[in-house]
Amino acid sequence: MTERVLYLMICGAGPASHIDVAIKLAHDAGWSVYCVATPAAVEHFLDLDELEQLTCHPVRTGYQGQGQPALPRADAVIVAPATYNTINKWAAGIADTYVLSQLAELTGLGVPIAVLPFVNTALAANAVLHRSFDVLRSSGVRVLFGEDGFQPHPPRQGNRVMAAYPWHLAIDAVQ
Repeated sequence: MTERVLYLMICGAGPASHIDVAIKLAHDAGWSVYCVATPAAVEHFLDLDELEQLTCHPVRTGYQGQGQPALPRADAVIVAPATYNTINKWAAGIADTYVLSQLAELTGLGVPIAVLPFVNTALAANAVLHRSFDVLRSSGVRVLFGEDGFQPHPPRQGNRVMAAYPWHLAIDAVQ
């Protein structure tokens, strides 16, 4: 049986500090997980050594360096917790970080992608976010937002909803 490869693109938002939950769910579902993290996720939320132990793979935080092995081909991608910034830049075609350049390429290749946002109600009220969701959906990305996905929380209340972040929806979406 061939290994099923899941890229877990981690953005800098509160649930990133609980990424172990997503990794365990993905492993239970039979995925080999490769984490790719934004600079904000690395700086504020992640323990890279712990992630490497959990996944048995180095965490990619930038472009492939000389002598560094390439990531295996992804069978699916989860972007979580996806921030307002990453969602809007991705939809606009801005690839100014490694995560965004990978998302642009993987979207163009048609790899199955699920995005699980983490935004508050003020950010969710912006029309630009909903336009970005529409652009991503039209590109084949599964956006897990709203009634059957992530429910926004009031501003400055993100810590209160951390335990309820629906990692399982993202795993289910790429199965």
